[in-house]
Amino acid sequence: MFVSENLNVNEKGHLTAGGMDTVELAEKYGTPLYVMDEQVIRSACRRFKSSIDKYYGGKGLVCYAGKAFSCLEMCRVIASEGLGLDAVSIGELYTALKAGFPMEKIGFHGNNKTDEELEFAVDNGVGHIVVDNISELRRLERIAAEKNACPDIMFRIKPGIDAHTHKFIMTGQIDSKFGFALETGEAFEAVKEAVECKNVKLSGLECHIGSQIFDITPFEKAAEKMLEFIAEIKAELGYDIEILDLGGGFGIRYLESDDPKPFEEYMERVSKVVKQTCGELGITQPAIFIEPGRSIAAPAGITLYTVGARKEIPEIRTYISVDGGMTDNPRYILYQSEYTAIVANKAGEPKDEKVTIAGKCCESGDLIGENMPLQHAESGDILAVCATGAYNYSMSSNYNRIPKPAVIFISNGEARVVVKRETPEDIIRNDI
Repeated sequence: MFVSENLNVNEKGHLTAGGMDTVELAEKYGTPLYVMDEQVIRSACRRFKSSIDKYYGGKGLVCYAGKAFSCLEMCRVIASEGLGLDAVSIGELYTALKAGFPMEKIGFHGNNKTDEELEFAVDNGVGHIVVDNISELRRLERIAAEKNACPDIMFRIKPGIDAHTHKFIMTGQIDSKFGFALETGEAFEAVKEAVECKNVKLSGLECHIGSQIFDITPFEKAAEKMLEFIAEIKAELGYDIEILDLGGGFGIRYLESDDPKPFEEYMERVSKVVKQTCGELGITQPAIFIEPGRSIAAPAGITLYTVGARKEIPEIRTYISVDGGMTDNPRYILYQSEYTAIVANKAGEPKDEKVTIAGKCCESGDLIGENMPLQHAESGDILAVCATGAYNYSMSSNYNRIPKPAVIFISNGEARVVVKRETPEDIIRNDI
């Protein structure tokens, strides 16, 4: 019945998350409300870490992708579980720094980093700067020389793999804004230039083929392609690549029909390809990094709303309007992403109608989903949208000058606010 294992129905017929009554949470903290189950986050971290340790003999690192969901408390939790972190902006780097995250375990990504961001990364000892293009390499070499530094870098590589996912979240093919292409020789020429640099050290290669991927085969093919490139670098330049970052993109359940593979199956299958390919190519196996973000954060989260208007248009559709929408979850208007919704105060009842869930923004496309199975919903009901822990808070906006919701963490029967609800005063804070 539920897409996340921490969800259930209590004796009142209310939806529970981590054993806590979501209707009571909505009453106490208000709506819209992001609810994150800390134990689900920690469990996913431990599963990823134990499997990479098992299948790569401890020669690997799980790096949580902060773009999925980042705040001070999330950084603290990730650090306490021994994971690394991927950041993609000065804001994510600064959040990690202020949370006390070990900066040497951070990889700094992005296809158009500013000089300010590169300087911040160098000054604060970021572990690896993932260089995306040749102009960035040259700017970083100049910045590092000025600071008498020599940061470790990786190159982001496009391995030319079809990830079988939405075109907006495919990133490994040649027609992508990210990284250096293998097919054109661009990647090899960049490596040649990097090994001659005096103020950066090329330590690794990184690839990322897309997001919300259920098939393990593309990951296997990407690993094989990347290792062949590492072997080419060794043969042609005599240079050893120490780290191979195979990215993330592991799919999760948004609908009951979704069937993601267990993390451990991915790790086992890809590790076999890595070991076999390294043996066939006669190269030393590099340390393996991975970058799960969505698969750690998304299943841990739900968003709670209060239903406002119910609008029935005969023979066309029924609209259920909520007090949030595209400002707290823009994924439907971006990708037509499907979600599972539940009337939290009627969770034990059957879903006997299909509705369109509409947001409150002055925008026709402000929808959370269409033709969604749901219990009969009326004004005042509490609506829960499941698996919203990733790319919801992190992609939220103040469109229509709507304040952003609060975020709470729940754990062992207790709840705590980790991001305060914005107020109208917050909206005008930077206005002059």
